[in-house]
Amino acid sequence: MKFNAAARMDAFSQSVFAELTQLKKGKLSKGERVIDLSIGSPDLPPPDFVRQKLTDSIDQEDAFAYSLTGTSSFNEAVADYYNRSFSVAVNPDQEVLLLMGSQDGLVHLPLVLCNPGDYILVPDPGYPAYITSAMMAGANLYPMPLLAENNFLPNLADIPAEIIAKAKLMILNFPGNPVPALATPSFFEQVVAFAKKNGIVVLHDFAYSELYFEEKPISFLSISGAREVGIEMNSLSKSFSMAGCRVAYAAGNAEILKLLGQLKSNLDYGVFLPVQAAAAQALTDASNYLENNRLIYKRRRDLLVNGLKELGWEIDSPPASMFIWAKIPEGYSSTEFTLQLIEKANVVVTPGNAFGQYGEGYVRIALVQPEEQIMLALDQIKQSGILNSLE
Repeated sequence: MKFNAAARMDAFSQSVFAELTQLKKGKLSKGERVIDLSIGSPDLPPPDFVRQKLTDSIDQEDAFAYSLTGTSSFNEAVADYYNRSFSVAVNPDQEVLLLMGSQDGLVHLPLVLCNPGDYILVPDPGYPAYITSAMMAGANLYPMPLLAENNFLPNLADIPAEIIAKAKLMILNFPGNPVPALATPSFFEQVVAFAKKNGIVVLHDFAYSELYFEEKPISFLSISGAREVGIEMNSLSKSFSMAGCRVAYAAGNAEILKLLGQLKSNLDYGVFLPVQAAAAQALTDASNYLENNRLIYKRRRDLLVNGLKELGWEIDSPPASMFIWAKIPEGYSSTEFTLQLIEKANVVVTPGNAFGQYGEGYVRIALVQPEEQIMLALDQIKQSGILNSLE
């Protein structure tokens, strides 16, 4: 029997990450040493206090019941985190919504806000899930270019009036993936004014809020008026290395969260209760874990940036996130350079055009390997000769 996929599946082609994985597997099957700097998934384990809380919670008799929504402990932990970290008061009962990972919220929010034909304003380069979210809702995408000359902040004045008139949602991401830029208070103030004027909801993806090096990122909710126009989503995947736990939250506008919660009540039965307990423990932790975690990523960043500089490849040092957004040497496309690195150096990165048309000319390098592996990657790149013309 032949099965025909729905037409909407045309939008869900195999991702570049899957293609890179296949190339990597081919190398490994030949016994070659491959260093993967492509996937943005933490290689570090969660902190001990998270694992201990998870272990203890599993022994509770009601641990395996449906959670349905966020527990009061989890919601209060989110509110406590915002108060301590950003001096933002959040109502745990009305302004916090549990998510099964931030991607859960990112891909489902357009379903409650957008009709087919509406526009979603997205950063380009941007996280591929933003495209998925629009496709699922039948909405159109309008890419907002993130350019070096604008400090990788979108220029709202460049958005055509006819697009603004049809736009229902704007997605922002600072610090970003793949571009590790930081928003400024003045930029977020412009966003709030723009959203109010045009009746556009703002979603700020804040997944890398705790991975910064010199300057602390700004919460969108800390800006006056932000809660009137939008919400912020954050995940414990990156900050606390809890990627497989699939736990996150949305905070901000109560009406938007109520709509998203209404949709989710028809899609899932909540996050495993012990995972929520562990997440609450993480959010209320007062130890130096996050600072130590940042130091690990900072050492990796400095090692890789300085090492590539010594090889003749001058790239910008990112102020935050777990990525380096590296302008590639002239004479290559992003895809060509990525394939050359895999073929000649056995080092895997992600071509910038995988994140949108304005990613051409760059590659994303993830800081997801220990320092000894980064040193090996540098040596393999040096031995490959791919950068010889730059020295």
